Amino acid sequence: MSTNRRLLNFAGFIACVALLGYAYYTQYVLGLEPCPLCIFQRIGVAATGVLFLIAGLHNPRGWGARTYAVLIGVAALTTAGVAIRHLYVQSLPPGTIPACGAPLDVLLQFTPVTEVIRKVLTGSGECSQVNWKFLGLAMPAWVLICALGLGALGVVTNTRIGRAKPAGFAIR
Repeated sequence: MSTNRRLLNFAGFIACVALLGYAYYTQYVLGLEPCPLCIFQRIGVAATGVLFLIAGLHNPRGWGARTYAVLIGVAALTTAGVAIRHLYVQSLPPGTIPACGAPLDVLLQFTPVTEVIRKVLTGSGECSQVNWKFLGLAMPAWVLICALGLGALGVVTNTRIGRAKPAGFAIR
């Protein structure tokens, strides 16, 4: 059964790569510049993907697999939290949205990282724009759905698959 765990972890990694690939496609081919909250979501998806890859390569048993389940779950939930915040900023009525701030690269050069994170999570004008939809949902909504799905995959894969059957259990 551990082969299934390994394959599912690699599948989670491939899904994260596909999500990031599409994000870069929308940026460089479709011309949609990512806002700071979009960049934070990309970082979360990348972190989740790296954890899936390491779990697939390591392919541990027992508590090691459960450790990956927790790490993947935390990364995915953090990504989902940023996506929820982004959806909230997008739902604000005009006039209540904070003004656009300095670009993220400028903030990182002149501001401590903790302050940058706080400023980005408060949202800004560029984060409120909805310039892409699929099936009526904006990109942060799809990131939320995918992050929750990937988190569930990581947790179930690394806690349920390959577990030993209880002693005395037999199917006849």
